[in-house]
Parts: sequence; C-alpha cells; structure tokens
Amino acid sequence: MKIWDWSYVWEVLPYLYRGAILTVEATLLGFAIALVLGLIFALIRQSRNRYISTAMAEMVEFIRSTPLLLQVFFVYFVGPQFGIFIPAWIAGIGMLGLHYAAYCSECYRAGIENVEGGQWEACTALNLSRQRTWRAIILPQAIPPIAPTLGNYFIGMFKDTPILAAIAILEMLQEAKNFGAENYRFIEAITMVGFFYLVFSLVASALVQAISLWLVRRYHLQ
Repeated sequence: MKIWDWSYVWEVLPYLYRGAILTVEATLLGFAIALVLGLIFALIRQSRNRYISTAMAEMVEFIRSTPLLLQVFFVYFVGPQFGIFIPAWIAGIGMLGLHYAAYCSECYRAGIENVEGGQWEACTALNLSRQRTWRAIILPQAIPPIAPTLGNYFIGMFKDTPILAAIAILEMLQEAKNFGAENYRFIEAITMVGFFYLVFSLVASALVQAISLWLVRRYHLQ
C-alpha cells in the first residue's frame, strides 16, 4: 500500500474546493462582524457612565474566558430548549464574530488609550462634537498601530473555522474527513487541508502587513 497516492490528491480536490469556499466565507463574514462589534464594545467601554462601562467590561471578559466551541454548542443546542432556533450557519458565523469581537474590542481599546490626552483637549478647545472627535481625530490615530494585531485575529479566526463542523457545517476539514472515511485514505486529504491553511495564512499575513503599512502612511506620514 502506497503511503502517498497522487490519484487521491486529485480526487479530493473537489471536496476541498467546496469546503474552502465555505471556510473563506465564514472567515470573512465572521471577521466583519468581529470588527464592527469589537469597535462598538470598545466605544461602550469608553462611556462616562461607570455602570455601563463596567457591564461591558464584564461581558467582554466572560466571552474571552469561555471556549468558542462551548459558546457555539450553547447557542445551537441549548437555545432550542428556550424556544430560540438558530440555523447552523447563522449560529456558527455569529458566534465566531462575537467571540473574536471581544478580543478585537480589547485591541481597539488599547489603540484608543494610546492616543495622547492632548488630542481630546484640543478637540474640546475647537468645540468639535464628540461624534466628529471620534470619527476624524481619535480613531484615525488609534487604528493604524493595532492593524497587525487585528490581522492576527483574522488569521486565528480562519484556523478556528473547523469548530463549525461540530454543528454540521461542512467546512474544509470536515470535507476532508468525509473523503477519508469514504475512501479509507486520510493522509492525502488531511495533508492538502494543512497545505491550504498554510498558504492562506501566509497570504493573509502579507496582506495584513501591506494594509498596516498603508494605514501608517495614510494617517501618519502625510
């Protein structure tokens, strides 16, 4: 019996293609949710109301301190017991986004707190509204330094998508497992999955570096 058979490599590719499309879609949609929710969480934590900011901080800490798989299981399997029925795709993407939003919010918060206090004082002296202060002054200075960290979370989310298989979403790794079970050949399928994850991570890392450099030039070197 051959250890490696190229014929199985070509045979598994259609399976991996289907799974790869779903994996990439899950990553892009989940990360879009994480970026938006993370920023909202970070802004709420800047609230002048101590009770609101504290409640938000506790919620973020709770999400970060519990496993993603447990959160997905709770929403998808426990939710129906309370009359909450969420399709697997929505539950999986939603929890990916929410889980990583907690991490992104801490990243945003670090960037915001890194902005010099004099910037706030200058905005107040110029009588700028709070909304314009955030949009035009604070966030453009806070986001470029944290772009590499956000990019790392993007790559991390991509590598966490196999968790979706736990609620019957056929992402790439699950497709490879199904192929292996049907053909009694796992080495080619699993190896090709690893190769795809490696290539995607390297490409994503290069894109993150390019975007980070562009942001720094756009907001700091003009």
